[in-house]
Amino acid sequence: MPGKQAKTLSTDHIDDLLFFAERSRHPLRNRLIVLLSVKAGLRAAEIAKLTWAMVLDPSGAVGGTLALQDQIAKKRSGRTIPIHADLRQALVEARQLCDGHGAIVRSERGGAMTPMTIVVWFNRAYKQLGFEGCSSHSGRRTFITRAARAVHKAGGSLRDVQLLAGHRSIQTTQRYIDGDSDAQRRLISLI
Repeated sequence: MPGKQAKTLSTDHIDDLLFFAERSRHPLRNRLIVLLSVKAGLRAAEIAKLTWAMVLDPSGAVGGTLALQDQIAKKRSGRTIPIHADLRQALVEARQLCDGHGAIVRSERGGAMTPMTIVVWFNRAYKQLGFEGCSSHSGRRTFITRAARAVHKAGGSLRDVQLLAGHRSIQTTQRYIDGDSDAQRRLISLI
């Protein structure tokens, strides 16, 4: 897929991906992988390197924000992301099964998964689901596109989406956002 952007996912695609994860050998871990991508907009490398220290509050419980540290983010673009309710629920479930230290997403052997393993997991999932043009970046593009479409309802601006995405340039954020042909038709009818 050189030169092409990963496709964004519809609500049905996300549901199918979560269904796939729930029926896998490691359902909670795989649900976390999906939710970290589509509900927090994380890259594969960020998912792989995310630690409990970045999501737990001082009492050791899952907090309200994900504090992505510079050292795991692309171009040291660390950021704070509010945790979506679905992602928080999965994190709480995972926290009950571990000591709250080290990587959140772990391999079968107990160590942190590598970024490439996350990429391969998504590729296999999309292939089995028959989704063409999707990659590990599809969830991130979906997150950014959905955030951009809804930001005005929250009283924010595209700058807020840029900060959540960890982009240095607003132009980079804009390249991630898919247009909406239905919205374009409604807009033209208003002119």
